[in-house]
Amino acid sequence: MKKKITILAVFLTASIYVQAQTNQDAELVTKACMNYIEGFYEGDTLKIKASLRPTLTKFGYFKNKQTGKFAEDGYMTYKQAIDYAAGVSAKKRFPKPDAPRIVKVLDISNHTAAAKITAWWGTDYLLLSREGDGWMIDQVLWEGPLVK
Repeated sequence: MKKKITILAVFLTASIYVQAQTNQDAELVTKACMNYIEGFYEGDTLKIKASLRPTLTKFGYFKNKQTGKFAEDGYMTYKQAIDYAAGVSAKKRFPKPDAPRIVKVLDISNHTAAAKITAWWGTDYLLLSREGDGWMIDQVLWEGPLVK
């Protein structure tokens, strides 16, 4: 009986630890995603640098207002992301205060995670990897909003 209680206690302790780690990772993934959104919204290059790996690959599609068709919008590098955020700040081109800032964590593994964000520019699917005790965005695939 004592052995069963010990095994149960070990199992429960391990389960609590795993759940706490999962919750902590979800918070850290969300933080990286929010730094990404807010970095672009606020023109905050420090938040962009805190969320993106220097090897970033960002690629997406935007709907052409004149043709109504989606087209490739090309790639954005880490440096271009920083430059874009700096331009937002310099030109004071901030989005409306009620612009969406939605983060949905889709999956978390030991070293990788996936998230979906919704921002004024559309929907981004993010792939992240563990960096020390935090998470960094490695890849972004995005699609602009549906323009009517």
